[in-house]
Amino acid sequence: MVTEDVMTLVDKGLMLPLMEEFYTIQGEGFHKGTAAYFIRIGGCDVGCHWCDVKESWNAATHPPAAIEGIADNAQRYSNTIVVTGGEPLTWDMGPLTEALKDRGLQIHIETSGAYPLTGQWDWICLSPKKLKLPVGDIYQKADELKVIVYNKHDLQFAEEQAEQVSDSCILYLQPEWSVRDKVTPMIVDYVMAHPKWRVSLQTHKYLNIP
Repeated sequence: MVTEDVMTLVDKGLMLPLMEEFYTIQGEGFHKGTAAYFIRIGGCDVGCHWCDVKESWNAATHPPAAIEGIADNAQRYSNTIVVTGGEPLTWDMGPLTEALKDRGLQIHIETSGAYPLTGQWDWICLSPKKLKLPVGDIYQKADELKVIVYNKHDLQFAEEQAEQVSDSCILYLQPEWSVRDKVTPMIVDYVMAHPKWRVSLQTHKYLNIP
């Protein structure tokens, strides 16, 4: 049972509901193919029906962990750290990123942007969702926009999102895994017709790694 004192630390970002942490190869987007240590934070209320980590949604099922311990573990494996979820911005990321920065690490985040941006980041991958759109100034701070494509209507959504990011933001369209055979050819054709976009694939799934 999580005590009131622990919940106070969670609210301050000094402890976080840690689902898992692992060292692997980044499978998606700009940094695909590079080694990185992933920190998966529990808790998400965006509710994508195709989410492949629904077990991350309920933060209460993931015991809070002290950020110093999380940072110590990360430092043992890699200089590049990816904070993901769930939706990590559900929580105050300031203390965790400060602890990681104190250890000289490069820190990336994968987020829907559904909550205000907190923390210090070297790379921000914004993956907006229709059910709960990004808030605050994250559009202009995003280094990478990654839109998941489940059907052709998502291409229109992608264009609407692309209008809000900076000119330097790299644009990706990524097929949703369960319908990849159907939508990948559509994405390929779209990118060829609209070359400002790039194709992102979940290469870690093809490689059968986390």
